Amino acid sequence: MKKIIPIIFVSLILTGCIKSNKHYKLKNEGFSTELIQLKDYFHIPGLSVIIRQGNQTVYENYIGFADMEKQIAIDSSTTIPMASLTKMFTGVLIMQLVENKKISLDEPINKYVSNDKISDSIKVKHVLSHTSQGDVGQNFYYSGRFGWLTTVVEKAYQSTFEEVIQEKIIKPLGLKNTYLLKDSSQIHNNGRKIALPYFYEGETKEGFIDYGFSAAAGITSTVRDLAIFSKAIDDNSLMTEESKLRMFTPSKTELQYGYGIFSQQFKDKKLIWGYGQYDCYSSLFLKVPEEDITLVIAANNNLMSDPARLIYGDVTYSLFAISFLKNYVFDMSDIPLMEDENSLTTLESRVTQNNSQLYLKKLIAQSVAESFLAMYDSVRSERSKHILEHTFKQFPDYVNYGDLTLMHNLIFLKAIALRREHVDFTNFDKQLKEIGLQLVTFDNDNPYANYYLANYYQSKSNSDSTRIFYSKIINAHNFSKNWYTTEAENWLKDK
Repeated sequence: MKKIIPIIFVSLILTGCIKSNKHYKLKNEGFSTELIQLKDYFHIPGLSVIIRQGNQTVYENYIGFADMEKQIAIDSSTTIPMASLTKMFTGVLIMQLVENKKISLDEPINKYVSNDKISDSIKVKHVLSHTSQGDVGQNFYYSGRFGWLTTVVEKAYQSTFEEVIQEKIIKPLGLKNTYLLKDSSQIHNNGRKIALPYFYEGETKEGFIDYGFSAAAGITSTVRDLAIFSKAIDDNSLMTEESKLRMFTPSKTELQYGYGIFSQQFKDKKLIWGYGQYDCYSSLFLKVPEEDITLVIAANNNLMSDPARLIYGDVTYSLFAISFLKNYVFDMSDIPLMEDENSLTTLESRVTQNNSQLYLKKLIAQSVAESFLAMYDSVRSERSKHILEHTFKQFPDYVNYGDLTLMHNLIFLKAIALRREHVDFTNFDKQLKEIGLQLVTFDNDNPYANYYLANYYQSKSNSDSTRIFYSKIINAHNFSKNWYTTEAENWLKDK
């Protein structure tokens, strides 16, 4: 497989699929090299990627396979289930409804959803912005409640969600390879080309397709079609400039999500983005409005999204995003994407005031990825540990930059050690505890911070403290039940 990938890549250059000029030549070369590096690193069977700036496609590439057994290459018409990128489409549909005065963002969601447990205080805008849990409107928690918006769209339009998305977005934009995936017969009957699903557990295995759709997930598409959708948003073809800005802007400065799409600041640039993650597929949509440049990338396993913990709302923990940003946005192509044991020893000499933010993010991004892959390779645990050691030495103020992603990294290393070696991994206990306590000080109900702290104290056989943090998950007001709720309940029941 590794021998075939460069041949596919070269053929794309020769046939003009990668459109470059002198301005983009070095950027494209650096990005291409890193993309193949990441594909191999994450054991991804096939990747589709496009970058557009203004009206120009500056990079387009298809690497690897849609079908590994039959050696069928992935190409521009191979569709990939995009999972939660569907939420961007829903965001547009909702904003269109608001423009046409068919709904109000300030209406209670229970006007549309029949559920006696839904409080009047939860508005459409809260569900659309993932701020409906806990203290309504105050905090971002990525939530399955987004699926409630299916009913909002259907009742407002008096039509099915599938018909609405076809009539309002897919048909007007001429998206030939975009559809809501219902079942297997749909693929065969409509002659759709779809990348086969795979997952990695020490080796690549055949996976499964998640059928079904809602306002939260289900769109299947190509990167070319998503680039057209992106351009239509930029040109205000689907909604007004005012609606677009509302969609792109969180209700509070410190929140990570607008209406159907993430929004964050990084190095004085606004990043607008979304991601998709199924068990066997992943995708990323990343826009930098100030530079008028957009990346769309999709894969037929989950490892482009899952290790980066994008659910917490920071795209700069994605190594794919970091590669794009450093090559095309921040003019930092000279910074290596990944560190090895030798390069880590020269880290101090390479970090400057200008690039320190990028270095911090990419170091943690790699460490998180290494710890994720440590489930299948013990060498990865050591690499993750060494990266963190150098990171904390170079950036000692971890309490200030520590977040859920870093906390996940630290607790995951501990869990891997307990499972594999049956010993408590204590190297970063100080950082783990201090970051966790800082996070719950700011957000007492945060289920992930409480879950990680409960696990930390459980590893120390401190039942009293474990009980405190698991109980906070159980007793938190206005939260939908999730996997962490079940784990907390099971632990408390056993005690």
